[in-house]
Amino acid sequence: MKQSTALKLLKSGKNIFMTGSAGTGKTYVLLQYIQYLKERRIHPTVVAPTGIAASHLKGQTIHSFFALGIRDTVVDNGYVEFLLEKSYLKSRFSKLKVLIIDEVSMVSPEIFSSMDKVLRAFKNNPEPFGGVQVVISGDFFQLPPVSKVFKEKRFAWQSPVWKALDLRSCYLEEKFRQDEDRLIQVLDEIRSGEVSPKVKSILDEAFHTQLEQQSTKLFTHNFDVDRINIEELNRLNGKAHIFKYKAKGTAKNIEKIFKTALVLEEITLKKDAMVIFIKNNPEKDYVNGTTGVVIGFEGEIPLVKTSTGKTIKVLADDWTLENDKGENIATVSQIPLRLAWAITIHKSQGMTLDAAQIDLSQTFEVGQGYVALSRLKSIKGLHLLGLNEMALKIDPLILRIDEPIKKASLKATKEIESYSEEELEKREINFIQSIGGLTHFLQIEEEKKLLHAGKSSLSSDIPTHMKTKALMESCESIKEIAKARGVTTATIMNHFSTLKKEDESIDLSRFKPKNLPTEAVEKAVAKLEKEQNSEHFGDDGRLRFKPIFEALNQEVSYDKIRAVMLFML
Repeated sequence: MKQSTALKLLKSGKNIFMTGSAGTGKTYVLLQYIQYLKERRIHPTVVAPTGIAASHLKGQTIHSFFALGIRDTVVDNGYVEFLLEKSYLKSRFSKLKVLIIDEVSMVSPEIFSSMDKVLRAFKNNPEPFGGVQVVISGDFFQLPPVSKVFKEKRFAWQSPVWKALDLRSCYLEEKFRQDEDRLIQVLDEIRSGEVSPKVKSILDEAFHTQLEQQSTKLFTHNFDVDRINIEELNRLNGKAHIFKYKAKGTAKNIEKIFKTALVLEEITLKKDAMVIFIKNNPEKDYVNGTTGVVIGFEGEIPLVKTSTGKTIKVLADDWTLENDKGENIATVSQIPLRLAWAITIHKSQGMTLDAAQIDLSQTFEVGQGYVALSRLKSIKGLHLLGLNEMALKIDPLILRIDEPIKKASLKATKEIESYSEEELEKREINFIQSIGGLTHFLQIEEEKKLLHAGKSSLSSDIPTHMKTKALMESCESIKEIAKARGVTTATIMNHFSTLKKEDESIDLSRFKPKNLPTEAVEKAVAKLEKEQNSEHFGDDGRLRFKPIFEALNQEVSYDKIRAVMLFML
């Protein structure tokens, strides 16, 4: 199927399974569809099984979005009832109109069924996934779900709800990543399950390839990755700069962040170190997977030149953990980098590399060899360090379902091509109307302009206090922020209080208003705290504003009391 045909099917509102070999543009088509929806004021929800996979489409992990914790079994009714009591989840799922699930090869049938169960409950709709459009993308020839024990059913398509979704298959076949025939032949034969002597000869030649550029090494095991990175760092003669994390929260919650993210407790960098970014920040021209070289330091701030030639000043970023109320209960701050002379094949899924040194001598899982080799654009960029029999194997079950998926894709192509342009347009409009999107030409054009200017109405999904936080660096006063936001200064003060509650370390001092009745308020607060009247305190243990107002004979406004209390903290 062509990309344009898959996009037509997506716009029709059908549930879709989009697949195809590496480099056929699955992510590209999804990005086109996401843009199409946003232009019609629909904000699709994007989820994936891992943080790295989710980052490709600026999404979230499945476990995080669906509040599954660390569960790897189908959630029971009791847990679903527990989730239904969470107001922040009710708000989250009420906004969900289109669900995009990426890298489905790594999603277990249990997790797939759990997503369905949660959505049916929150949408109060017995249809699969609560009746929302479900767009599934991935390639089952790539890495399967991680499991510590053998499971007879290990793939998402083996979940009963997969069939119930009545998915239209889109099997993309035109390759855009690989730019020469030999690599395409290698990958196609691995997918066929029969590797010819010619392909084995091509791989044998890759053992002797001399790469002209510095390249990342891909390994199957973390042990090899850590060893190589330490050895290469020690070879550099420059001054070592050590970056240690800062954290807020309990030790248990901080540990959870380190277990579920790529962030490191400590990283040592030197000039000329190869690094990879481990967090998304498109505004600063890097995403999870961007590689580069440290070209120097500005004080203690690393300067990284990426493979695209962009020089980035790398500042610390935050990883957070939320509780059941959606509140941040732990934060880890660290620079978003790891050493990248070597990375694991698992972490490479979704990346595109000009060149790589790949060691497949200890391959232990089907699909690992295929994933590693398909990262490359050309066989000329491959220096093979090792190869075992497992590296070229594919799960026999996947081989059996591949042909039926291709046939289903041909059927879906004929179906969509049977409609006239007028019929297709009518279907597209009906679908967008059914999920509350824009259909009028002028409204869509206006939304496009807003999107281009970074001011789309979709930003209403962002908490208002976080919009205020985004303006703190560029504005000099509370009045300036209020003017930019189009709200009152009192509203901005409320936002500051929320930000302070979420992060006590946030520095608001430069926004402190002049001539506040600080002394009078502090005396009133001290007196009330000494009295310890329970009626004067809220459920969070904080002193209420009303008793302070009354203790000051109602001569100091609530806004000024709020301001003093904020800057007293």
